[in-house]
Amino acid sequence: MLPEKRYRIPTIYLETSVFNFPFADDAPRYKMETLRLFDEIRMGKFSSVTSRYVIDELAATKDAVKREKMNALITGYNIKIFEPSDEITRLAEIYVLEGIIPQKFITDALHIAAATIYNADYIISLNFKHIVKHKTIFETEVVNTREGYKRIFIHTPAEVIDHE
Repeated sequence: MLPEKRYRIPTIYLETSVFNFPFADDAPRYKMETLRLFDEIRMGKFSSVTSRYVIDELAATKDAVKREKMNALITGYNIKIFEPSDEITRLAEIYVLEGIIPQKFITDALHIAAATIYNADYIISLNFKHIVKHKTIFETEVVNTREGYKRIFIHTPAEVIDHE
């Protein structure tokens, strides 16, 4: 008889856009995929984390009702919040200096750096402009390896739901 296989639960870093799409009626596909991701978080398929950078971005949401609903996802799903650090800032600045993320969008670099520093397995995002794109995925892997960090996988909710 073969021993029972034990699987480590992957840790996913939820970037700001993921908290927006459960309420995006104008993007039904992304809404459905993101809601499915939250279902899987509830079922224990993922350990979910985010950061103070996300909290700060959500605080800037002008629609108070939507802002409250997005923040309720964090508390309702017991999502751990990582705090900023000098190490995160240093790595994010490298991403900017290397031309991976534009300086104007340093918060996107901070998300990737936070997920890397806190050893998440995946960044889950629907930010196709600066995070979920080939250049960012490839070049952050190069920088992370050079700087002594592990690779961070960057995916959309659809790419990780139904994870086995």
